[in-house]
Amino acid sequence: MGSISTTRGDKGETSLIGGERVSKASLRVEAYGTVDELNSFLGLARSICDDDEVRQIVREIQRELFAVGGALANPLAHLKDPPYVTDEMIHRLTEHVHRIEMIDGILSDWSLPGEHKAAAAFDVARTVCRRAERAVIRLAESGETVDERTVAYLNRLSDLLWLFGRLLELRSGVDARLRDEEHKGPRWSRAW
Repeated sequence: MGSISTTRGDKGETSLIGGERVSKASLRVEAYGTVDELNSFLGLARSICDDDEVRQIVREIQRELFAVGGALANPLAHLKDPPYVTDEMIHRLTEHVHRIEMIDGILSDWSLPGEHKAAAAFDVARTVCRRAERAVIRLAESGETVDERTVAYLNRLSDLLWLFGRLLELRSGVDARLRDEEHKGPRWSRAW
C-alpha cells in the first residue's frame, strides 16, 4: 500500500473522481470538503452522545455522507445509475424528522445551544451541514451539474441534526428554550 503523502497536491491541486485535476480552492472541492468536515463533527457528536438510538442513526448517516461526498467529487455523478444519493436516503431522514417532531415535549421554537454537551455538538454539526448545503448550492449556481438529491439530503439532515439536539435535551430533562420565564418575546418561527 502506498503512502497517503503523494506530494501531488503540493502545488494546490487535487484529483476528482475520474482523474480530473482541479484547484483545492475550487467550488467542488469546497463542497465535498465541507461534507467531510460535517462527517467529522458528526463523529465527535456521536462519540460524546450516550443515547443509543441517536448514536445508531448518526453512524448510518456518517456512512451515507461518504456517498454524498462522492456525488460531489465526481463531475459525472449525474450519469451514475444508481445515483450516489438516493430518494430512499432522503426518505429515511424525513421519517426520522417526522417521528421526532411528534414526540410530546420536543421543543418547536428556538433553542440556546450549550445547555447539554452532546446536544451542543449536534448544533455545531447542524451549522456545518448548513454550510455544506450553501457550498453545494454555490457549486450548482456556478453552472456545474449537481444532483438535486444532494441538496435535499443536506437540507433534511440539518433539520434532523437540530432535532437530535432537542431530543437529547428532552431526554436529559434540560431546558434550552431561548425564551423562558425570564426571557419573554414573540415566538419567531419553527426553528427548522
